[in-house]
Amino acid sequence: MERQPMIVAGFGFRAAASHASLQSAFDGAAADRIVDAVAAPADKAGAACLSGWATARDLPVWPVSADQMQAVCTATQSAHSLSRRGTGSVAEAVALAAAGPGARLLVHRHISQDRLATCAIAIGKDT
Repeated sequence: MERQPMIVAGFGFRAAASHASLQSAFDGAAADRIVDAVAAPADKAGAACLSGWATARDLPVWPVSADQMQAVCTATQSAHSLSRRGTGSVAEAVALAAAGPGARLLVHRHISQDRLATCAIAIGKDT
């Protein structure tokens, strides 16, 4: 039986982000795609807004280390993300890292309406 590639929603967000911030970013990025997991930087993976959002959708949250994020080349290059996290886009980097080797972006980062969260969608390599 052939396994379907994993689809991961990657999030980057500020401390002031809310459930609504994440939903806004996700709505803009997902375009009705069904995702298998959520990824975020390891130091934010346990944030209440993210864990509550993921739990409501029955999705696991996968933490991504700083080293894993920095090892990924992102399509988007944000000066803020580069200076704070060492990657051009946190959302893109965590989505790609969590989706595994050979993953590719389905959707570049989308910024929430309140500008407190970003979301990108990656798909793992076909198996």
